[in-house]
Amino acid sequence: MSFIRAIHGTAGAGAMPTTAASVPAASSLPGGDARMSRGLRLLLAASAGVPVAALYYSQPMLGVMGATLGASETAVGLLPTLTLLGYALGILLLTPLGDRFDRRRIILLKVALLSVALLLGGLSPGLGLLLAVSFAVGLTATVAQDIVPAAATLAPERERGGVVGTVMTGLLLGILLSRVVSGVVSEHFGWRAMYLMAAGSVALVGLAVWRGLPRFRPTSTLSYGALLASLAGLWREHGALRRAALAQGLLSVGFSAFWSTLAVMLHAAPFHLGSAAAGAFGLAGAAGALGAPVAGRVADRFGPSVVTRLGAGLAVVSFAAMFASPGLEPRAQLWLLGASAIGFDLGVQVTLVAHQTLVFGIDPGARSRLNAVLFVVMFSGMAVGAASGSFVLARWGWMAVTALATTSSLMALAVRMLPARQR
Repeated sequence: MSFIRAIHGTAGAGAMPTTAASVPAASSLPGGDARMSRGLRLLLAASAGVPVAALYYSQPMLGVMGATLGASETAVGLLPTLTLLGYALGILLLTPLGDRFDRRRIILLKVALLSVALLLGGLSPGLGLLLAVSFAVGLTATVAQDIVPAAATLAPERERGGVVGTVMTGLLLGILLSRVVSGVVSEHFGWRAMYLMAAGSVALVGLAVWRGLPRFRPTSTLSYGALLASLAGLWREHGALRRAALAQGLLSVGFSAFWSTLAVMLHAAPFHLGSAAAGAFGLAGAAGALGAPVAGRVADRFGPSVVTRLGAGLAVVSFAAMFASPGLEPRAQLWLLGASAIGFDLGVQVTLVAHQTLVFGIDPGARSRLNAVLFVVMFSGMAVGAASGSFVLARWGWMAVTALATTSSLMALAVRMLPARQR
């Protein structure tokens, strides 16, 4: 596999990069490094947020892109679907390598490839190439899932939830700003400009990582095939992992169904709003971003299971509130949509932080693989949500999307509420 050879380079499996002179002397240990600086925390947060934003740039722009490319709603709906499928596949096939090789090397390679993919997106002449680029963006944006276990490895055990929450704040702010910025940029400068700007921002993150991220010692000597095979073993062995992945995947179905169809719904009657308005709804994600570190600290103190139940319950209530929309005036409907988005975004994101805190505590030597399992299921759920949301909206309308999101969130809450013996 060429990607693995590129990571391996000319060095041995546990060797350090040849640019070691520009890298801090400290290297991570499985037990966590209590000397992690504030600057390193900020670097990790930014390195997670900027690449993951690439997953969501297209969502507020779908109405504009469809009109520019002469594509149907169903066709442009494939763009976020392929991006999320690529992300899920990349997590499955690439993220486990973080236990086998220096994570810094993996991060740098993925950042370079992501920047190239975004550049090609901005230069795509038609929908066909853009679909392929969307898949490639998802595949390489998995660099964010190398950052999160890196943060968990560097963090002191007693503060792991808080550190992961801080990094997740950066990641969630990336998601938040992606929708807002892409909506504004595409409306004023065109959707191609957004892809080109994204390519430049990812390249700058790569430079910062090259300068500031410590090296990592591998925690496994398994071959690539054995690493992938071990994912199934981890799934069978740890009921806590299965429960966390299933619940987060179900929440992601409703989350993705909402965000993947919002721009198309707002573009139609009675709203007739542009991509900037759709992107502005991303500001609701600030609640999730601000709640992430709090959720991490609560998980450290009271246990992650409590946070997962509260978060899933909040998502259910928030999605269900949107059933009141048909009886309201358009302006009131927009306010209700915004309030509901704040609620379910907070619920989904704090649940994710709690699930990560839970999963990272299972086996310190397999954090990349445990994270891979969690996020493969999660983003598979997001891909299902994007595809089913577009289909349901076109066939039955917005209330059907609301029903889909509410039902999937109820199922997630049921998973978290079941006694352990019923897993």
